[in-house]
Amino acid sequence: MLPAIDKINKVKELQAAMLKMPQLELPTFHYFADGLYARVVKRPAGTLIVGKIHKKEHLYIVTKGKVRVASDTGSVIYEAGDVIISKPGTKRAVLALEDSICMTVHRCEETDLEKIEEELVENEEQSLFGPGNKLKVLSCHS
Repeated sequence: MLPAIDKINKVKELQAAMLKMPQLELPTFHYFADGLYARVVKRPAGTLIVGKIHKKEHLYIVTKGKVRVASDTGSVIYEAGDVIISKPGTKRAVLALEDSICMTVHRCEETDLEKIEEELVENEEQSLFGPGNKLKVLSCHS
């Protein structure tokens, strides 16, 4: 079994390879309620996402479909109704095995998406998406 750091590096290697591929901007919805921020992302079957490293513990909920999640703790299949407690420092790759909807729920007083990004996730130059899950224009496509 690979040590956790090697598994994180494998996810980062996948992310680097994905920089060379066409990207899809997925429908993303943002909700705010009394110190909570929820982000809902709809993804068609076959969509592969490499997430950012989060700074704070939060909930990850599969609300529709089935996904395979690979991280430093291994690879697990989750389906609609599953709730995962995501620990700080975790980096994941998520493959939608079916048309799926996933939601993260965070403690956060902020409502500005750029400030939320600064508060909740590590800055990663190689990340394909910026605040609000909008596709970034990167100069390193080759």
